[in-house]
Amino acid sequence: MKKILYLITLLVVFAFNANAQIKTPQPSPVSKISQEVGLTKVEVEYSRPGMKGRKIFGDLVPFGELWRTGANASTKVTFGEAVKVSGASLEKGTYALYTIPQDGKWTIIFYKNTSFWGTPEPAEFKEEDVAARVSASTAMGAVVENFTIDINNIRNSSFDLVLSWDKTVVTVPFTIDTDTKVMADIKTQLDGPSATSYYQSARYYFEEKKDMKQALAWVDQSLTKGGDKFWILRLKANIQAELGQYKDAIVTAEKSTELAKKEGNADYPRMNEKSIMEWKSKK
Repeated sequence: MKKILYLITLLVVFAFNANAQIKTPQPSPVSKISQEVGLTKVEVEYSRPGMKGRKIFGDLVPFGELWRTGANASTKVTFGEAVKVSGASLEKGTYALYTIPQDGKWTIIFYKNTSFWGTPEPAEFKEEDVAARVSASTAMGAVVENFTIDINNIRNSSFDLVLSWDKTVVTVPFTIDTDTKVMADIKTQLDGPSATSYYQSARYYFEEKKDMKQALAWVDQSLTKGGDKFWILRLKANIQAELGQYKDAIVTAEKSTELAKKEGNADYPRMNEKSIMEWKSKK
């Protein structure tokens, strides 16, 4: 019996040790950065290898070869809206960031397929998956031990993606069409509620039998902003009738019928005809 218990204990210890894992620091820790630029969010996820006394560019990272731009999985850059990189357009989305370092100039590649661990093999690399390919000059800077990607020189409509390692600095300029969005929003806000908002407000007031004068004012604003629509004219006619303005309601309903027939709608002319007969008896 003791022997059996001993064997069971050994098996439990063995199973525990087999499943146990020792956690150690990652040699190239993962980093994530997120930055608002104007009205757009820019995010970068990458791993940060260290120099550790090694010569980097032209040695550890060879010149003229595709580099994952970091370590481990390919570096990923996400743009919340469409951007331009050195004049080349990039749609909203996530891209793998690949580079080809050279002495004095790098090629920067934004790649649609983000599934590769590191760089794709030459046979796997597809030009149709290249969303943008631009060049960027290198500069000399202070020694940076761990590969670093920063988002700097932030303006409302521009920013720089800055790659730094060892003494090499590469700056990639981006622009964003923030102004068009802001101007459109300004126009929308200053123009006040939309035609649909006025219509919905007027309809609610009518259905709940609230202030009919306010409902009439809102339905008129809807027609002014959005143009004549047969269903909105039908609502206006009903509101006018609620206010006892039967003569005006009949004119409005007739106009609604005319527009509805032009658009091939048979229901509204039928409803309007029934209402007009009722309102004529009340004039």
